[in-house]
Amino acid sequence: MNTQETVYAIASGKGGVGKTTTTVNLGTALAGAGNRVVIVDVDLGMANLAGFVSLSPEDTTLHQVLAGEADVTDATYELADGIWAVPSGIELDSYASVKTENLREVVAELREQFDYVLLDVGAGVSHETVLPLGLADAVVLVSTPEPASVQDAQKTRDLADRAGGTIAGVVLTRTRPSGDIDHEGIAEKLDVPLLVTIPEDPTVRESVYAGTPLVVHEPKSPASRAYRYLAARLVGEADPEDRPTFGEPTQSRSQAQPNRGDEGDDEGTDGASAASEDDVSAAISEIDADSETDSGQPHIDIPDAESDS
Repeated sequence: MNTQETVYAIASGKGGVGKTTTTVNLGTALAGAGNRVVIVDVDLGMANLAGFVSLSPEDTTLHQVLAGEADVTDATYELADGIWAVPSGIELDSYASVKTENLREVVAELREQFDYVLLDVGAGVSHETVLPLGLADAVVLVSTPEPASVQDAQKTRDLADRAGGTIAGVVLTRTRPSGDIDHEGIAEKLDVPLLVTIPEDPTVRESVYAGTPLVVHEPKSPASRAYRYLAARLVGEADPEDRPTFGEPTQSRSQAQPNRGDEGDDEGTDGASAASEDDVSAAISEIDADSETDSGQPHIDIPDAESDS
């Protein structure tokens, strides 16, 4: 196991911004480079990953694991080569027995079994959404450029800070090249690095309906290229200066101010930064709502811009 950051919480304050899509495609890109990756649905009340593994009612989920009724290996399902998922249950009865504090042990165990652990965090402010922010090595914020989404991302960033978490940066989804929004300015407003922008891309929705991650469904599309860059960026293979721009505005505004237009569209331990239960409670109370590199890490291929379809 390498010593770099390996457990990431993928989080957003607002739902419908592409958080699960980002998690699945990031995980698939990492797995495609030869890593063992597991995606954990820690949105315990509104599970999204269950559909990806076609669960039947009697199958074991994270709910049973957190209730102390099963081991995490019993709730881990292989999706494809190199990538697994630990889904949450969809039954309210199983949710009622969940003991959120057991998530710490689950993350610690998965950390030892996989190269990368991606925690798909639920939206909103609750004990179960804040705890993963402190358990992860780093938090990836996901937001659209719209004001309401950026404001909620700011709250999530503050929660992560107070829970003892570290912010890796922000991913801006559903960006439009023809717009005048200053994406770098949004990141500056959040006081975090801009990891990548994911352009508005019809193939994203197509991949969702096809039940296939975009980076597999349409690997040369602009959004797919962006997700591959994100994976390379997080493992230290991509230079921030080489971030694909997809026609972003070349001139920044004098102030970091997101567009005031339409509301955002919705889309279909061992860790050094582990938060204590008191840290999490305090945080909630304070916020309202295919070649080897020299390092030995698998290389993540990012298609050239001119090859995009």
